[in-house]
Amino acid sequence: MAGRRTYRTRAIVLDRTKLAEQDLILTLLAADGSQVRAVAKGARKPGGRLAARVELFCETDFLLAAGRSLDVVSEAQTVEPHAALRGDYERVAAASAVAEVARLTCYEDAPDGFLHPICSRALRACEGAADRAHLDLVVAAYAMKVLAHGGWRPELAGCCACGDQDVSYFSAAAGGVLCASCAREVAGARELSRSEVSWLRALLGLTFDELLVVQIDAETAVVLLGAAHVWAATHLDARLCATEFYLGL
Repeated sequence: MAGRRTYRTRAIVLDRTKLAEQDLILTLLAADGSQVRAVAKGARKPGGRLAARVELFCETDFLLAAGRSLDVVSEAQTVEPHAALRGDYERVAAASAVAEVARLTCYEDAPDGFLHPICSRALRACEGAADRAHLDLVVAAYAMKVLAHGGWRPELAGCCACGDQDVSYFSAAAGGVLCASCAREVAGARELSRSEVSWLRALLGLTFDELLVVQIDAETAVVLLGAAHVWAATHLDARLCATEFYLGL
């Protein structure tokens, strides 16, 4: 590491890729909201000092040595392990869906102070959700909030084609909710009840603390998660495999 510039950052581990026999390439969401990719040497070695500190979803204080293409982990100290996610299949799957959207909405050398705190809060909300319906709400709200922040905010006040406030359809391709008349011209527009349209607005308007205590039925939560998934996949132009897996559970 001699001669390499080092720097310290708190970061959330979003993804891990195997490298050689004992190393990992980490995708991190740094405290400033930028994406960092770094090699954790020996992180897959049984009993290695880095193994528990670079688990998925961990918030860790890293000392990184800057490299040409990938940085290198010099030191790591766990700050928040999000331990309540471990061993719970649905919570891990929900957190994976959050991490997937986080990875696709943060970029190298592009700081954004909104991204790290909301991802950290969403992971804590995955830990605190009382049931599957509230887990679905957390994942859906995170995706919608982050995309809205990034410039992909759906039109939910009135029909995005004509402005009519009597809306009963939703289309990611069209940009939000639609009235029944305009929806006939939009392939794939999904019919929603008035309650479901109101819930879509709530995903953007309510905090995670508020979403964790609202009363919602499982069927409505699934509809909202499906709408958020289609919205994110459409506007990020990516297949969200972790979200698809979570939806299939």
